Amino acid sequence: MAMTKSDTTEKKAFGLWSAVFLGIGSMVGAGIFIVIGEAGAIAGNLVWLSFVFGGIAALLSGYSLAKLAIAYPSRGGIVEYLVQGFGEGIFSGSAAVLFYFSQLIAIAAVAKSFGTYAGTLMGGSHMANWYALGIVGFFTLINLLGASLVAKSENIIVFIKLSVLVLFTGIALFYINPKLLSVADMPPMKEMLFAVGLTFFAYQGFSVITNTVEDMENPAKTMLRAMVITILLVGALYILTSVAVLGNLTLPEVIKSQDYALAQAAQPIFGTIGFKVMAVTALLATASAINATLYAATEIGYTLAKDGELPKVYSYNVFQSFEGLIVSALLIVPMILFLNLSEVTTIAALVVLIIQGITHVGHLFRIKQTGASLVMVVLAVVAMFAIAALTLYHTSQKMPDLGFYLMGAFVAAFGVEVTLRLVNHRTISKQTHKESLLSTIEDKIRERVSPKEK
Repeated sequence: MAMTKSDTTEKKAFGLWSAVFLGIGSMVGAGIFIVIGEAGAIAGNLVWLSFVFGGIAALLSGYSLAKLAIAYPSRGGIVEYLVQGFGEGIFSGSAAVLFYFSQLIAIAAVAKSFGTYAGTLMGGSHMANWYALGIVGFFTLINLLGASLVAKSENIIVFIKLSVLVLFTGIALFYINPKLLSVADMPPMKEMLFAVGLTFFAYQGFSVITNTVEDMENPAKTMLRAMVITILLVGALYILTSVAVLGNLTLPEVIKSQDYALAQAAQPIFGTIGFKVMAVTALLATASAINATLYAATEIGYTLAKDGELPKVYSYNVFQSFEGLIVSALLIVPMILFLNLSEVTTIAALVVLIIQGITHVGHLFRIKQTGASLVMVVLAVVAMFAIAALTLYHTSQKMPDLGFYLMGAFVAAFGVEVTLRLVNHRTISKQTHKESLLSTIEDKIRERVSPKEK
């Protein structure tokens, strides 16, 4: 059947700014509202510099991932790049499965934060889990209705929360007490470096942009631009916001209110209404992060199923999405209800760092195909593993068994990978968009030829 003009000019869900807004939505989640306080408790008034280093690391990683996305356009993002870099083996399969589950844990953790904020605002802390389940259910429905609605809903939410954050930061900068940012009160530089691990987590989420590649207009031109613009905008927001918070609150106040330092900094300037508005903005931030990350997890699950890694049910169509979305949402439910997410999320965050580092190592094997800068990709590798090492060292002071848990996560992923191979009798394979199209054409040719052979 001939392809019509409308087929070839079908409008994609993500243009440059839709992709940017999705990336911002995923990055500016509950993290910034909590990380500023937690990182400030470590780095003091140097926390802004921690955000600078965290942003540089994000730019390096984002550059490498964007180049991979252009060379290997696939909904699976990092999952596809692992297979391209390390081949169709158990190693890449295990890392892909672990990355998928780390995304689900991230969604559960953010949903739990949403539930806590909602419970506090509405005076029903015992309802926190129900609020968390409700927001996951709501955005599962949004995602079922298709990528276009995900993009539109993300644009609206991101516009609102950015407007509030920019307004707060802009006004708060005029109320800064210069003494609070003085050199005399600066902590040792090593403390600032330890805080980089936390501040980088506030940038996490930029990789979701690569999952939009098959729904993106002109990815060869748009992908890298969207990645860089997103990280630069978020970096500027984080740096200015951290200066505003640490310039208005003393270090003891930051430590005391580290879980809600941003809202606390708004109270002296705007009064009680400022605290409440910032808390509501935190709700919107967590909501948009769930929306964006759920979209990414669905694309990853679909690709894993298509590649032969997860059961085929993940790739079946439901409305404008895949059945894997429903499976993913159902897996998130027991995580919200039964897991100690404060500890599990730390492990998941470290897993994401390590897997991104591994992905960049794999990129080095494909550097000629992607046309990326060797220096930039090497720096991305160094940055990911350096931040992972700093985070592991600092966090293990509070969680001595963290290293064993991390190792256990990788062993468990290896076990899941081997089990799935034995049960499904399938092996993970490279499936970029072009290869998938060729495979479909070959299948149709076989269907037409087979009757004559019979």
